[in-house]
Amino acid sequence: MRKYLFGTGLISAVTGGITLLRGARDSEFTWREALAWLSWGITAALAIGAIVDKRRASRGHLIADDSPVHGDEAKLLKKRIRN
Repeated sequence: MRKYLFGTGLISAVTGGITLLRGARDSEFTWREALAWLSWGITAALAIGAIVDKRRASRGHLIADDSPVHGDEAKLLKKRIRN
């Protein structure tokens, strides 16, 4: 489980969220800040989606064609079976 939680995508999403929270304390809410939060939400959703796809592929389930791990399903399953 730690290989999923400590992935670079998720770590960067968390640090980006912390940075946004720190910046939000000192200023009023503007449309630029709304876009920054929207961007952060999309980044976090993509990072979590990649984690879910990787886990599903390693368990032998089918994943979508637009997934970043599409095409590596057999390799991930083989690695899981070996361990």
